[in-house]
Amino acid sequence: MEKKPATPQLDMLFEVSWEVCNKIGGIYTVLSTKAKTLQKQNKDKTIFIGPDVWSAENPSPWFTECSVPGLSTWAKQAKLPKGVAVRVGRWEVPGRPIAVLVKFDGMYDVKDEFYGEMWNRFGVDSLHAYGDYDEGCAFAHAAGVVIESIVKKTDLAGKRTVAHFDEWTTGMGLLYVKWKLPKVATVFTTHATSIGRSICGNNKPLYDYLKGYNGDQMARELNMESKHSLEKAAAHNADAFTTVSEITATECEQLLERRPTVVTPNGFEKNFVPSAAKFEAERKEARTTLLKVATALTGCDFDDSSFIVITSGRCEYRNKGIDLFLDMCNELKSTNPCRNVVAFVMVPAWPKEPREDLKARLEGQDNATSALNEPVITHLLNNPDSDPIINRIRQAGFCNADKRVSVIYVPCYLNGTDGIFNKSYYELLIGADATVFPSYYEPWGYTPLESVAFGVPTVTTSLSGFGQWVLEAFENYFEECGVNVIGRGDSNYWDVVHNIAHSIEYLTCADDKTLKKIHKAAKATAAAAAWSNFIKYYDEAYEAALANVRKRK
Repeated sequence: MEKKPATPQLDMLFEVSWEVCNKIGGIYTVLSTKAKTLQKQNKDKTIFIGPDVWSAENPSPWFTECSVPGLSTWAKQAKLPKGVAVRVGRWEVPGRPIAVLVKFDGMYDVKDEFYGEMWNRFGVDSLHAYGDYDEGCAFAHAAGVVIESIVKKTDLAGKRTVAHFDEWTTGMGLLYVKWKLPKVATVFTTHATSIGRSICGNNKPLYDYLKGYNGDQMARELNMESKHSLEKAAAHNADAFTTVSEITATECEQLLERRPTVVTPNGFEKNFVPSAAKFEAERKEARTTLLKVATALTGCDFDDSSFIVITSGRCEYRNKGIDLFLDMCNELKSTNPCRNVVAFVMVPAWPKEPREDLKARLEGQDNATSALNEPVITHLLNNPDSDPIINRIRQAGFCNADKRVSVIYVPCYLNGTDGIFNKSYYELLIGADATVFPSYYEPWGYTPLESVAFGVPTVTTSLSGFGQWVLEAFENYFEECGVNVIGRGDSNYWDVVHNIAHSIEYLTCADDKTLKKIHKAAKATAAAAAWSNFIKYYDEAYEAALANVRKRK
């Protein structure tokens, strides 16, 4: 009897995202790490499609234009609309998958006609569009046209072909493929609903009142009608609809009025973690760098026994729980940590330049041992009066005179050229003793997953997809999984502050044997979240989408 293959084989998978070869946020991590597993599973049967927002003066550091058998020939012969052009090559991430970058300027000329077509066919209301809506839709429309051209010229129409679109920014592409290529299966993934994020960003309670919210009504109230309308239409018209966690699936069911076909949790690859032979040396170097900056800034002498805790992520003050992290640091002062705590807030804001006084001290030009002026921030800000993080640090009275608990705000993107640390985020993360990500709105949460990959224990909340996965897969304590998931809702803010403060206090007092056990458990948790374990959920979504195509036939 012939066995069914463990992995469904596709003739071609297109995946469209604004973050293909364009590093902006977490979706880049999702796709760039998933690529290696897709290549291993079905080599060169995936074509990633992203926006060509680059120039000769500013090329993408993640894309190499090169010859790809078959596809390069298509690109030379393709008759695309005026103002639409493509470049074929490889995405420079593990697995080096095929990538097509699309210039989409020409789609602005046919925008109104196209929006009218999408209204008539799918009810997408683009009338109230503003901001980045037109740009996202122009790219998505062009991506749909490119897929149509490839499918027709390479005879993929009647084969096992899937077009996968990520986020509302690609929704118009999905609807175009649905209209023009009914034999191609479509998959839509929302990594966070636009209206759910907006509800949270406007300081409205999402969870206690979720069952009472109507997505269309809230979109009108929050001026999100066009994005929400497009996202909802893409979700309803996709042959398979997915999201990244159960908490977001519930949100989709209520606000988009469709339950996802499959929950597809985000895996990742640990290729950024140093080998065992290099690990301790790189950890020591990171700690030396972090503590040197803390000492130079505050005038306090922080030795290697200091406890380093980090939070990071997008500058979403409430959604990412930065407010809660700062209040936790404030409460930690009234507990009894066994080691001096240095808390770094590594959140890119609107930085102006690195502090010259701090640079001078780090470079040995200033040997004074007193604290610098405002010893809580590493870079100057363009908007110091309106930045919520620095204002909360000031309001809480942090002046870092008492080195038992110090807070240091790093408001720049850590890419190795920031002028103070001159190391990437990963090169610094390895030096931490713990991380805290107390998110209020977090459909998945890569930051805690990255932390445990380095063996650094992390604290997160039950409102993150990663936190929910940990609760389902492990016993919830540090020694078991390297993670402590704190229950969070709309009404227990200060309980969460208190519980996280005591979690950090516990880690500061743990002995070496316990810390080694926690370190090992954290790495095991990261291994369990590898794409090799999670890719099966996408396979399930693709099979469901193809099954719907067969029904259409």
